[in-house]
Amino acid sequence: MADELIPETPETESEEPIKQRKNGLYPGVSDELAENMQSGWADTELHDLEPVEQAAHTARRRAALSARFPGERLVIPAGNLKTRSNDTEYAFRASVEYAYLTGDQTEDGVLVLEPTADGHRETIHLLPRSDRENGEFWLSGQGELWVGRRHSLAEAGRRYGIDALDVRELADTLSEAAGPVRVVRGHDAGIEAALTDKVTAERDEELRVFLSEMRLVKDEFEVGELQKAVDSTVRGFEDVVKVLDKAEATSERYVEGTFFLRARVEGNDVGYGTIAASGPHACTLHWVRNDGPVRSGDLLLLDAGVETHSLYTADITRTLPVNGRYSEIQKKIYDAVYEAQEAGIAAVRPGAKYRDFHDAAQRVLAAKLVEWGLVEGPVERVLELGLQRRWTLHGTGHMLGLDVHDCAAARTETYVDGTLEPGMVLTVEPGLYFQADDLTVPEEYRGIGVRIEDDVLVTEDGNRNLSAALPRTSGEVESWMAALKG
Repeated sequence: MADELIPETPETESEEPIKQRKNGLYPGVSDELAENMQSGWADTELHDLEPVEQAAHTARRRAALSARFPGERLVIPAGNLKTRSNDTEYAFRASVEYAYLTGDQTEDGVLVLEPTADGHRETIHLLPRSDRENGEFWLSGQGELWVGRRHSLAEAGRRYGIDALDVRELADTLSEAAGPVRVVRGHDAGIEAALTDKVTAERDEELRVFLSEMRLVKDEFEVGELQKAVDSTVRGFEDVVKVLDKAEATSERYVEGTFFLRARVEGNDVGYGTIAASGPHACTLHWVRNDGPVRSGDLLLLDAGVETHSLYTADITRTLPVNGRYSEIQKKIYDAVYEAQEAGIAAVRPGAKYRDFHDAAQRVLAAKLVEWGLVEGPVERVLELGLQRRWTLHGTGHMLGLDVHDCAAARTETYVDGTLEPGMVLTVEPGLYFQADDLTVPEEYRGIGVRIEDDVLVTEDGNRNLSAALPRTSGEVESWMAALKG
C-alpha cells in the first residue's frame, strides 16, 4: 500500500522555503513541479449522467419527510470514514437514512431539507472534485489520485436530482442558522457539534423513528433490489456446496471466503458477517469467527446474504450435511425445524399480527420437544412458561431491507405489535440448538444446531418466498447437493 508523499526538504532553507509556494500548504514542493501538476489534464466532466435508478422513489420519500416536519430544518448525514488501525480506514457504508433518501453512498455527504413557505428546499452537500489548482488532488491522502475520482457537484446534482453544494461550508451555515432543527445522530460528529445548541435528543429521536418506520413497507424498487440480493445469495450457497471438500481440508474460513467472492463479484459486499458454523458451532447463534474445522458427518449452518450495489441485503440460512446426507438424528431435528418454518411462512399474510408467524413456528417446535420427551407438556404449558426457549433461543424473524435487521428504530406498536401489510419483507427463521454441554438432552442430540431461514414478501393475497429457489426440505437439500457435487 502506497504511503502518502513525504515532500523533499532542501538541505539549506531559504528565507521563503520553496515558498510553501503555490498554496502555502505543501512545503518541499518546487514551483516547477507544482506548475507542472496544474496543467495538461483533460476535461473529464460528465455531462450525460443519468439519474440513479431509484431517483423517483427518493424524491417521493423526501416529500413524505417534508410533509411530516413542516417548517423545520432536517439534517441527514451519510457519516464519515472510520479508522481501522493507524492510518487505514474501514470500507465506507453510508447511513441507511441518507442512502434511503438520496441514493448516494458518499462519505461526508449530508442531505439538508431547508424549510420554505411551501415545503422544503432540498440540497445535498458533498466534497467536490479535487482542486487541481492547489495540489490537493495529488498531495492529499483524500485526493483523487489516491482514492479515485469523485463526482463534481454538477454531476452529483444530475445523478441524484438534488442541488449539490460544498459540504465543507455546511458546518458554518448550520451553526449560524435560526429556527427548529432536527438531525439524525450517530453518523457525523462535526455536523452534530455545529448544531449542539439547536437540537434536542427527543426531537432528533422522533426524526430517526419516522425514517425507520417509513422503511417498513418497501416500494417496487426495493423489492426488486431484495430479489437481486436473494438471487445472488442463492448462487453463493451453490458455490459453497461445490467446494465443501476444500473446506474440509482447511476450515470454515473457506466457506466464508467462497461466499464473499460471490458477494463482491455480483454486489457491494456481504450484508453482515457471514456465519459459517460447522458442527457444534452451529449452536452459537452469531458464530462469525469461522475458524473451526469442517468435518464429514457434521452439519454446516450457513447464514449469509449478498448486499446489492444499492445496499439492500438478503439474509438466508441453510443447514447442510457436509457429506451430503443427513444422519437419522440430524434429519429428525432438521425436519422439525422445516415443519416449524412452514407454519411460520403460512402465517405471513396481510392483516395478520406481526407476532403470528413467530407464535406459529414456536408452537410446532414446542410440540416436537414434548413429543421427544425433552420437556413436560402439554404444549400450552410449555409456551406459557417459555420452556422451549432453552433450545429455540431467538425470535423467528425480523424486517429486512437496507439493514439486515431493518427498521430497528420503529416503535413497538408499529413493528412487533403491529400488523403485516403488503410490501413488507421479513425473514422466517426458526431453529433448534442443542448445546454440546447440555446434559438435559440425550447425547445424540448434543452439538446439533439447525436453522432454516427465508426472505418473505407480504403480498396482497398472502406471501411470496423470495428465496424459494433454494431447496428447503431435507430430501430436496440432499438431491440439490448431489447434483452440484456431480
